[in-house]
Amino acid sequence: MGMGPFAVESRLQRIKNVSLTREEAFKIFMDYTHWRVDARLVSDYINKSASTIEWLEEMGVEFVDVIAYVQGSYFTHHIVKGASGRPGPQATATMMKALTDRAKELGAQILFQTSVKKLVKEKGRIVGLMAEDKDEETIKVNAKAVIIATGGFGDNPEMIKKYTPYEWGKDIFSIRVPGMTGEGIRMAWEVGAGAEGMNMEITCGIPGPADAAEGVPMPGMMAPGMGAFRMPNLLVNLQGERFMNEGIMGNPTFLGNAVARQKNRCGFIIFDGAAAKYYAEHASWGGIMFGVPRGTKIDVETDVKRVIEAGHKNIFMADSLEELASKTGINLNGLKETVEEYNKACETGRDEIFHKSYRYLLPIKQPKFYAGRYFPTAYGSLGGIKINYKTEVVTKDHDVIPGLYAAGVDANAIYADSYIFILPGNTMSFALNGGRIAGENAAEYIKTVGK
Repeated sequence: MGMGPFAVESRLQRIKNVSLTREEAFKIFMDYTHWRVDARLVSDYINKSASTIEWLEEMGVEFVDVIAYVQGSYFTHHIVKGASGRPGPQATATMMKALTDRAKELGAQILFQTSVKKLVKEKGRIVGLMAEDKDEETIKVNAKAVIIATGGFGDNPEMIKKYTPYEWGKDIFSIRVPGMTGEGIRMAWEVGAGAEGMNMEITCGIPGPADAAEGVPMPGMMAPGMGAFRMPNLLVNLQGERFMNEGIMGNPTFLGNAVARQKNRCGFIIFDGAAAKYYAEHASWGGIMFGVPRGTKIDVETDVKRVIEAGHKNIFMADSLEELASKTGINLNGLKETVEEYNKACETGRDEIFHKSYRYLLPIKQPKFYAGRYFPTAYGSLGGIKINYKTEVVTKDHDVIPGLYAAGVDANAIYADSYIFILPGNTMSFALNGGRIAGENAAEYIKTVGK
């Protein structure tokens, strides 16, 4: 799939005849968030996005494609070419290396193993910071402006529990990038910054592999046959009832939001032996399953057995619905009623409840019966530091704290209550564009200091 930033009206979009305009993207963004965000910040961010792609290209970053990412989204996700010549997670590192090299060329000094402990504020303005190096020596840095970009609080279960609706390891199993503990947010609050928009960048997945408390969503589901658990099969809650149109579960934000409303914040994807056979026969030549390369041989039952034997607690297989309900904790009567109702919809090709496309209506009749337990997951945290459209840090009363700026997920409160997957690439792009906006405004501010 690859990774990369959002942009509108970029060179690559023009080449691919992507017609989306900045004006249209702004309307989509604001309609999606119901205008609960800083409209000027959103506008400036969108307007800057295409020039940021050019800015990165000038530093040697290559973009290989622009995609829509999920069904129903727009072609805004600019895929970065990695060091291997292919897109993928390593592409982000390639982009960061280009940025780091350029920063060094411009004279930036990067101090590793040096933790910032607090900001220094004098006469109402930020004038530097205090840090500690690997030898526990205190370092004071005098600065006319400071930009906070510390990656949020995704690696801090205590902050997640205190400031979001979730409890890590219980009802959310997010990716924990080491070191993202919210220290930048804490330091901003200590000098008077307001708090705003704290939430998780919600997606949805099956935690694993062996211990749900490890909080590691299963990328690729560990084996080709496990991709069946990512197909739009029957999705039920602990009461055994359907709660969404499974045809849109490819949008992880929508899926995560729907699952988060259910009892114990979980849902179960269910399919049967006939569906498993169908996926094996078709995915082996057509690559119909997300993340499964064309030509891959699929054996769902064998892969599921192997995963269960390895101790996976969120994958289930049974010879009957009764056994499946017993293993999963799903209410048996509710499950039987739902399966009967769902099978009738499969027979007629019409889902009268959620209007799921007939293409995804596969009945639940033939053993074995499979289930995978979904929980909300997240790429990380969002928000914490209140900023204005210039990325200046402000108090809860919107008063500017001179000399202090914030960018990236530390200050990303532009999504209201949901990540905007219909305009994919936003989190990375807000970090890049927010960083540029912060840098430019900080540079202008420095010119005025002392005048």
